[in-house]
Amino acid sequence: MRIPLLIYFIIAFLATKSHGQEKQLHGNGIKHTAQDSSFSIKFNTRFQTLYEAKINTSTNDWSDKLMIRRFRLKFGGFAYNPKFEYKIELALSNRDQRVPIQKIDDGSNMVLDAVLKWHFAKNWQLWFGQTKLPGNRERVISSQQMQFVDRSNLNARFNLDRDKGIQLHHEHQVGKNVFKETGSVSMGEGRNIIDKNTGGYDYTLRAEYLPFGEFQADGDYFGADLEREKTPRLAFGFTYDYNDHASRTRGQLGDYLEETSSLKSYFIDMIFKYKGFSLMSEYVNKKIDNGSAFGIEEGSQTAINPSGDLAYFYTGTGLNIQSGYVFKNNFEIATRYTKLNPEHYNDNRQYTLGLSKYISKHTLKIQSDITLIEEIENADIIMFRLQVEIGI
Repeated sequence: MRIPLLIYFIIAFLATKSHGQEKQLHGNGIKHTAQDSSFSIKFNTRFQTLYEAKINTSTNDWSDKLMIRRFRLKFGGFAYNPKFEYKIELALSNRDQRVPIQKIDDGSNMVLDAVLKWHFAKNWQLWFGQTKLPGNRERVISSQQMQFVDRSNLNARFNLDRDKGIQLHHEHQVGKNVFKETGSVSMGEGRNIIDKNTGGYDYTLRAEYLPFGEFQADGDYFGADLEREKTPRLAFGFTYDYNDHASRTRGQLGDYLEETSSLKSYFIDMIFKYKGFSLMSEYVNKKIDNGSAFGIEEGSQTAINPSGDLAYFYTGTGLNIQSGYVFKNNFEIATRYTKLNPEHYNDNRQYTLGLSKYISKHTLKIQSDITLIEEIENADIIMFRLQVEIGI
């Protein structure tokens, strides 16, 4: 019987107690700086153990699995002088290593980030290498610092993900008002592609406005109000992305198509935090220049779909709203609503209720959530997840 296993996980989760002032696992890793200050290096590692169960409400079919959802090695520091920072992040779990069809053999795909950050002037940075594009807020938030077990379905289907290229970052402050601007030019086909560029380049612009000043500990880029902001904090973000002659169904992600088309993506997001309460929302609209294209069917394991079925770029709109409250014992209750209206695929709605225990903020935590998945023309699915994360 699988049900008792699920009940066991729930009981074990609820049995976790708070003990007032506890030691904090800060996740600062292992650091070393050369005696002549010519370089520094910091090493971190973390992993997530995920249990997931799904039941089909129409047939009562049950399935479950246990996996290492993410296992990461991270390196960072500076080289030559502190103006030249670097970041390296490697993904070792099978779930983390996506291998796009046609471009990479069934080999390693472990490099997530390999980027140099040059602080060439006050409030200015130039990045060069492979890392996350300045897309929607939820995607840029680290997978270690999420409010739920995983990101929303909006992010899963519409995010810009990682790419190789150049990014220019700037920020300035006028009174309490903080403004942040980022622009990037990248290859447009995603991470770890070693073949020639198939289409054009990808151009991304992002602007952010914080009317009440900075969040504590960069709280606008981690889930839940773990810092318990003493005064209201609010941030707005807007991103425009133009992927010229995109060759994959979701831009930097998805399968390759025989034809290319330019993708235009608009993201609007906000985050608010105050005294343990948090609210975050995102809206996306992705369009294409010239409609659908023939190619391989998404998910196919062959280079060209022999049936000649239509394969579409994933376009349409999406909305995600999530909110939570962190109690003084570091338990959090959170809710999320996600709605997708893709142009060529089924509409999808998800209703999620989450319960988390932050033992040492996001560095050591236990998270669970239950989600009702509604999709037109398909039976509803109830999904339960429980995840334990630790990092050093």
